[in-house]
Amino acid sequence: MLQPVVRRTWAPRGDTPLLRQWDRHDRLSAVSALSVSPQRHRLGLCWETHRANLRTEQMVAFLRALRRRKAKGPILILDRWSVHRAAVRRLRERSRRIQVEWLPSHAPELNPVEQVWNHAKYTDLANRPPEDIDELESLVHGSIAQTRSQSELLRSFFRTAKLKL
Repeated sequence: MLQPVVRRTWAPRGDTPLLRQWDRHDRLSAVSALSVSPQRHRLGLCWETHRANLRTEQMVAFLRALRRRKAKGPILILDRWSVHRAAVRRLRERSRRIQVEWLPSHAPELNPVEQVWNHAKYTDLANRPPEDIDELESLVHGSIAQTRSQSELLRSFFRTAKLKL
C-alpha cells in the first residue's frame, strides 16, 4: 500500500505532474467487515490496520471483536483466503455457533468488502503518495471513516457485487 496508485490527472501542457516515491519495505495490512442489520437493513463498516502482514491471530481477534459487537451472532461471508480459513477453524474449536458462508475462489467481484478497498485505493488515495507509514495509516483511516458514513456508497458496494440487501 505504500506505493501510490497513479491515476490520470489534469496539468498544464508541458508540465507533467510527478509523484516522487522510493522503494519501501514497510507494511500496512488492513481487514474490514461490512455488516447489515437484518431488521432495519442498516449498514455498518468495521476495520483495523496492522503494520505487518495479516496473520491468523489478528484475524481471529478481529472476528471475535466483531462477534462481540453484534448482539446476535453474525453470519460471516468470507473469501477463501488461507488466513480466513485458519481463523474460522480456530474459532470453531471453541464454539460451534459460528456461521460461515464461503464465497467462490478467485471471485473478488462477488465480495462487497473488496469494493470498499477499491474505492479507498482508486478514489480517495489515488495520486497521494504518503511520506511514511504513519501518514498512510492516517489516510487509510480517513478514507474508510468517510466511506463508513455514506450509506448509499456502502449500498453501491453490494449492488456492484450483485448482492441484494
